[in-house]
Amino acid sequence: MSRFKAIAAAMFLQIAVFAPATAGENLAAVKSAGALKIGTEGTYAPFTFHDTTGKLVGFDVEIGEAIAAKLGVKAEFIEGKWDGLIAGIDAKRYDTVINQVGITEARKQKYDFSDPYIASKAVLIVRQDNDEIKDFADLKGKKAAQSLTSNFGKLAEQSGAELVGTEGFDQSIQLVLTRRADATINDSLSFLDFKKQKPDAPVKIAAEQANADYSGIIIRKGEPELLEAINKALADIKADGTYQKIAQKYFGQDVSK
Repeated sequence: MSRFKAIAAAMFLQIAVFAPATAGENLAAVKSAGALKIGTEGTYAPFTFHDTTGKLVGFDVEIGEAIAAKLGVKAEFIEGKWDGLIAGIDAKRYDTVINQVGITEARKQKYDFSDPYIASKAVLIVRQDNDEIKDFADLKGKKAAQSLTSNFGKLAEQSGAELVGTEGFDQSIQLVLTRRADATINDSLSFLDFKKQKPDAPVKIAAEQANADYSGIIIRKGEPELLEAINKALADIKADGTYQKIAQKYFGQDVSK
């Protein structure tokens, strides 16, 4: 056998030995660790936030726990600010992010998404006495309180607003209420939850986006086994009524459509 053929054969054997060991490695690692590590904000009610006892709760938290249970492991949540949350996937701080992450073409270039599990609309929120801002186009030259890298922030910027950076929905609403910002574009479901908790808060929806946006569970590319397992878990919790029970608790309706 020539030296070249010997080297080629050795490389083939290495690949043949290595390939089976890496197939499904990430899913196997999750099951071996007994935990699905989930990145989340912890400051974005009603999706992920802390209750009065300090416990991490919310729609996305319970969805994460239900999915982990279907995988036969526990959910381990790692909190971080939104602007660096998705980057934590690259750094392998966690296996996935469950934090109402919008499915966009730009994100799909770098990451994989589960099947959609949340449908929501962007709404333009202003103070109750604000009659000047009636549509997204009216944001031109106005101050909008936004998480800078969110889809809502990009929409506000496209509408001509001057962005005032925030760390989430609650802070954005407070800036509007205290007149440090004229408006915020945010999630319709978060607004409904906020008004449910504080019905007398002097804020209103001035405009609503026509089409729904969809959110998914985001993971690193190259983990097809983990993605398949998450999608199966999502389908299972919808089939057995778990999803509907969680959605009813936080929104009073199914929010997947």
